[in-house]
Amino acid sequence: MANLETGVSTSNTSRSEHQVFLNFRGLDTSCTFTDFLHRALVDAGIRVFINDEGFQSGERISDNLLQAIDNSKLYIPIFSKNYASSHWCLDELARMVENSSEHKEDGKENIILPIFYDVKPDDVKLKTKLYEDAISNLEQKMEDPNNKFSPKDIETWRQALREVGCTKGWELEKYSSYVKLIQAVVDEAGFRLKTRQRHVTEDLVGMEDQIAAINNLIDIDSIGVRLIGIYGMGGIGKTTLAKIIFNQLCPRFGKYCSFLDDVRETAENNNLDRLQKKLLFDV
Repeated sequence: MANLETGVSTSNTSRSEHQVFLNFRGLDTSCTFTDFLHRALVDAGIRVFINDEGFQSGERISDNLLQAIDNSKLYIPIFSKNYASSHWCLDELARMVENSSEHKEDGKENIILPIFYDVKPDDVKLKTKLYEDAISNLEQKMEDPNNKFSPKDIETWRQALREVGCTKGWELEKYSSYVKLIQAVVDEAGFRLKTRQRHVTEDLVGMEDQIAAINNLIDIDSIGVRLIGIYGMGGIGKTTLAKIIFNQLCPRFGKYCSFLDDVRETAENNNLDRLQKKLLFDV
């Protein structure tokens, strides 16, 4: 059974919509890169499902683990040198491919974001001997009664590797350090999951004209800085309007955006440094 560790989210969306599933070969990366990546994702407010309990020889992944994969929105497989020698990793990967948006018809988006830790995409696409030999070794082990995989599983794993190997991801060798690679992954995950978007009450009525007016004032394609003031008596929806505009514009700026609310109250409590720290953290 896998271990679910959660971080604090800035969104009101459900837990399943805000999960990342980490798929990795523990012996290769669990005490190094994967641990750091896991912590960075959690610190960024992203809920992460990570399996840290291993399997017995010949055991297939459990229904609980399959459910964790099904309930996750982002999949991050970490391809290392010995990854393809683990049929558990390959089982998980095959489930991810099955759930990916290209294979689903229910409208749910499941996205695979691969990391090529100490291998190249060609290794994963089975164009070199590294993963090809590992799959061949698994194929030879099918005669062992302790192993419960079949020729169909072998072919499914091959197809999954080839497909994900062609998916755009991150190659460790192109980064000067773990830190920069991990930051790139966290930024992309946060962007995909919309962790910075603000919760707004659904089914609002009569906001269209105000939204259009603000967008016209902002003139997003213009050059320079715009300062827009929204004023009026309390309770008429000023903050709600600001949140809607922020949610619309945030995707255009990726990680370079921040929403600071309750500024006056925070300032009156002499906590301006907290707002400053949040702004710096966000951008």
